[in-house]
Amino acid sequence: MDCKLVGPETLCFCTHRYKQHKTDLEEIPKDRPICLPCRVSRCQCKSYHYVPLNGTQPIRCRCKHFSDQHSAAPGFSCNSCSKCSGFHSCFTCGCGQPTYAHETIVETKQERLAQGKPVGQDVPYAAMGGLTGFSSLAEGYMRLDDSGIGTPSAEFLESPSSGMDHPFLKAFQGPSSSAQANLQLTGGSSSGKQVSNLRSSEEDDMAYFEKQYQERLKKEKSDKLKVKGPLRSKNP
Repeated sequence: MDCKLVGPETLCFCTHRYKQHKTDLEEIPKDRPICLPCRVSRCQCKSYHYVPLNGTQPIRCRCKHFSDQHSAAPGFSCNSCSKCSGFHSCFTCGCGQPTYAHETIVETKQERLAQGKPVGQDVPYAAMGGLTGFSSLAEGYMRLDDSGIGTPSAEFLESPSSGMDHPFLKAFQGPSSSAQANLQLTGGSSSGKQVSNLRSSEEDDMAYFEKQYQERLKKEKSDKLKVKGPLRSKNP
């Protein structure tokens, strides 16, 4: 599973973005893995290496220092201590595996097609990386295509609605057999009945929220009166 599809703004271990690396190659190298060195001046990064973030913060190594406190040179030695032999993080990915169990892979379009993975449409911008659509921005376990957890089965998609479904979806689901019989007797249409059910549901919701709003106003007024009461008693 592709846990993370890299895009032009995705940060490398060297803290520079993917688009700042050498992604426009005149000829695809035959050696694997494909190295994409950083083009920023004086950067020691020899190839793009993705490192996940803990929210917006860099993750920690087992030496307790952050990833940006390590050298971008191969080996990723720590700049803040001498005990660390290289960056090694136990931060857990969304797939359930630690960071050290992952690797950054650069693949060509032909290689991905041979593996049955999505490639998207060709774009003139070489630094698009693995972004092929909006679903590419999601984590691998949330991506419902061949690059992630996969599309749901036909049985799941065709399963009937349950009580746990969203009320909006329940309002527009197909009527039951008994409801269809009643519609045939009365000559009504299923769509009209579904819309009327939705309308009544909306009216009930509005009445419920209006009732809560009025109760909150009454409570605020009563609280103000309680506060003003003792003040008036002190100054008769």
